[in-house]
This record gives sequence, C-alpha cells and structure tokens, in this order.
Amino acid sequence: MRIRLLAFATAREALGATEVTFEVPEGSTVDDLADLLRQEYPDLAEIWSRLAIAVDGVLAQSHDLLDEDSEVALLPPVSGGAPAPKTSLVDGAIDTQDLLAAAGHPSCGALVLFVGTVRDRNGDRAVEGITYDAYRSMAAEKLETIVAELEDSSATLRVHIVHRLGEVPVGEASVAIAVASPHRSAAFDASREALERLKREVPIWKLEHYSDGPPEWREEESLG
Repeated sequence: MRIRLLAFATAREALGATEVTFEVPEGSTVDDLADLLRQEYPDLAEIWSRLAIAVDGVLAQSHDLLDEDSEVALLPPVSGGAPAPKTSLVDGAIDTQDLLAAAGHPSCGALVLFVGTVRDRNGDRAVEGITYDAYRSMAAEKLETIVAELEDSSATLRVHIVHRLGEVPVGEASVAIAVASPHRSAAFDASREALERLKREVPIWKLEHYSDGPPEWREEESLG
C-alpha cells in the first residue's frame, strides 16, 4: 500500500527529502508506519519523540488506520511551541527511550521512569501473557486529563504516559510513565499518582492467559 509522506523543518533534514512515496502493508496504522520509518531512517528515529503526525491534514493517533494514497505529514514543534502528544495508546512495544527523551528537560534534575510489565504468575497460576482491551476514545481522553491535571498542579512537572493494548507477552511492558521535575520527591509522587489514577479512571481491561486453563478477565485487579 502506497502513502505520500511529507516532512518539514528538522524532519525534512532527517528524511533527506520534502516528499517521498513510502510502501506499507495493507491495514497499517500510524504506529506501524512509525516503526518502519525509524528503521529506515535512523536520523528520523532520533527526533521522533518531538514529532506530531497528521494524516490527510488531521492530527492522528497511533492506532489510526492508513489508506492507499494517504498523505502523512511529519510535524516538528512549531515556533509557538506546539508539543508532541504526552499520552498515547500503542499496539506494539513501548519505546521507553523515546518516552524519557520526550519528558526530560534541562530545568529538571529528576527524571523518573515507571514501567509496568506482565508477570509470569498470578498467585499459584502460570501466566503466559495478557491481552489489554480499551474503550480507546475515552481512554485517550482520560489519560490526557490525568496528565493535564498533574501538570496544572505544579508548573515544573512534565508527565508522559504510554499504555500498550492488544497482546503483551510475559516480561514486556504494558504501561510506562515518565515524570520530570526539578526535584526527585515531586517526580516520585507524581509518578505514583499518575499510575493510581490510571488504574482507577481509565477504561482499560486485561484478559490473562494461563498455561493450565482458559483465559480470564481480571477486571478487579490493578495493572502490571
């Protein structure tokens, strides 16, 4: 499937062109395209966390599907300071290095990263993996609200949250939270509050897969 890729400013320099035609598999999402581009263009991978993505002139989320001849634009922050998204729901592995790069700032002496991974056991049962399901639009809105309210509580906090959906194998990350602050106590406190609020407020559910029987929904349990 062919798409038209546009790049501007530093993204254009990393891509080496203003416009290219790029091939992606049928059914690809914005997140799938991101993985392909970071592999194909290493210079682009280095600045990816700063970019916003627009599809046919509309800012896109990672799970949005691409169509034949979609126009995809790579948008660095503009002079007015439009930020890259601070929350995302992804269908593949979480890139914690991108997350840290996005959250960090020279004014912040503390940068805290929490990563929740899938355990290999739940009580006395062996776990093979977890499938995460979500009401995507509401989950995305709730994540944005959590980040906005945490940052509004302190002008010096920088908060980023990524949650993975779909099948997640044992040992891989299901959620990552990066918090930057001038001081470590505020960063640790905000990280914990972000996680606790995510568990209470964001409509994400997990289906746990076992080696000794059928999977079960663990709706009453916390994440991680």
